[in-house]
Formats: sequence, structure tokens, C-alpha cells
Amino acid sequence: MQALGVAAVVNPASLTARCLLPSRAVGVRSCSSMTGPKTAKSSLLFRQLFEKESSTYTYLLADVSHPDRPAVMVDPVDKTVERDVALVQQLGLKLLYVVNTHVHADHVTGTGLLKAKVPGVKSAISRASDAKADVHLDAGEKIHFGDLYLEVRPTPGHTKGCVTYVTGEGPEQPSPRMAFTGDALLIRGCGRTDFQGGDASQLYKSVHSQIFSLPKDTLLYPAHDYKGNTVTTVEEELQHNPRLTKDEKEFKRIMQNLGLPYPKMIDVAVPANMVCGIQDPVAMSAV
Repeated sequence: MQALGVAAVVNPASLTARCLLPSRAVGVRSCSSMTGPKTAKSSLLFRQLFEKESSTYTYLLADVSHPDRPAVMVDPVDKTVERDVALVQQLGLKLLYVVNTHVHADHVTGTGLLKAKVPGVKSAISRASDAKADVHLDAGEKIHFGDLYLEVRPTPGHTKGCVTYVTGEGPEQPSPRMAFTGDALLIRGCGRTDFQGGDASQLYKSVHSQIFSLPKDTLLYPAHDYKGNTVTTVEEELQHNPRLTKDEKEFKRIMQNLGLPYPKMIDVAVPANMVCGIQDPVAMSAV
């Protein structure tokens, strides 16, 4: 596993404000909490934000003990970019990274718009997603912001490029740990596996090896919820998830028989999200 600091990522002078430039590294450090965990320094600022049309959660984490108050945003939505920018400004944060858990099919990411509105922000997504970004993430890499970090854990199965971002381990990191699971693991559910390179067996193995292996009190934050839930834990899902508590054979049978409709946004969202959510090629060239 490789921890990457800001200086190790990319020379800012050589990086334009495009989401087209790949990199192997990430670095900033981290966070004081509203409803989330506490750290030894009480440095984690954490906000869970909601976009009602797609029932998507966006997460903001920042290290308020660091003089720069560096921040990371997870899974922004294009429709709520103005809200997100305003919050970052009100809290006096320096947004360093906008990261996505995967290429979403149900909404257009706000990543490209955020890059246009907030100078210096870098986009990040998994290398396996094949999407455009400033930073392409591999398994085990760490996204530093202030003195905190997010660890990248590959959790493919819903899509081939899904990852889960997990807060760091150690006395200076949030406790209990937090995991941002995207669509790989939902509260009492999981993402579908019938498009975008999805694979039920792969998803089952991903969740059990990369998420359920975390400490039982780890707080799990999904990309969506449709019933008003906001957070769960590893222990809860091990006991109560109606799909992932089954054995792999039964899980595959369940996933093959969901009978879900074709996602209404997929033909717009996926092509846009492959290029940071910018739908107009002319606009893309200006970002």
C-alpha cells in the first residue's frame, strides 16, 4: 500500500484544470464531525448531503485542525454543485479532491462543474473505471487531506470500476472508521449487477473481502438510499442485509431475478460521467 503526499502527486505547474490528465497518486489530509466519528484531535469535519431526484448522497470531509482546512468531496451531483460550492466556502475549506466511487448510471456527476468553479481541485476515480480524471486510483492507494486519509479498496461487481473509500487506521484517524461504499453496498441491499460490466459473484466477493472484513463498528455510508436511512455498520449488515447474508449461490440467484427496469438516466449519465460529467465537448475543452 502506498501513501502519497501532495508533492508526490503532480507538480501543480504542470497540471491544467482538466479532468483528462491521469496520475498515479493522490495527496491531501483530513477531518471534525457533525454526526460521524471522533479523532484524537477532533479534527474531522464531516457532512452528509442529499440530492433528492436520484436519492444520492454526497460526502464532504475536511481536516479542520490543519491551517489550510483541506477537504475531499465524494460523489457530487451536477444538480447540487452550487449548494456544495457554497458550503465549502461557508466552512472556509480548501477543496483538494473530488472523488467518485464509480461511473454512475443514475445521475450526472458534479465533478467537472466543481473543477470549473473551484480553482485547483483535482478529480479522482479508479483506474479500472476507464473514466477520465486527473488522478487514477489503484488498490491500496491513499488520498491524504491534512493529517487524515482515505484508503482505496476495490469493490467491483456493481460496475467493473467500483471502489470503496475507507478512513485511515491509527490514533490520529477517525474512530470508528468510516467507509464510503458507493453502490457496492447499500443499507440492507446492494447495487444491481446487470449492466456496466456488473458481476454478482464478483460483487459478493468484493463486499465480503473488502467491506465486511473491516471492524464491526465501522460506519458505512452508501451512495444512495431510497427509504430515508443515512448510515449503517458492518455489524448491522452482517446480521440484517437480506442479500449479502446469504451464501454466494443464493446471492447470485437473487440478483439474477431482481427484474429491475432499465435505468432511465443511463444513456445520458454514463457517457457524461466517463468525462467528469461534462456533456458538451466545447465546454469540456474549457474545463
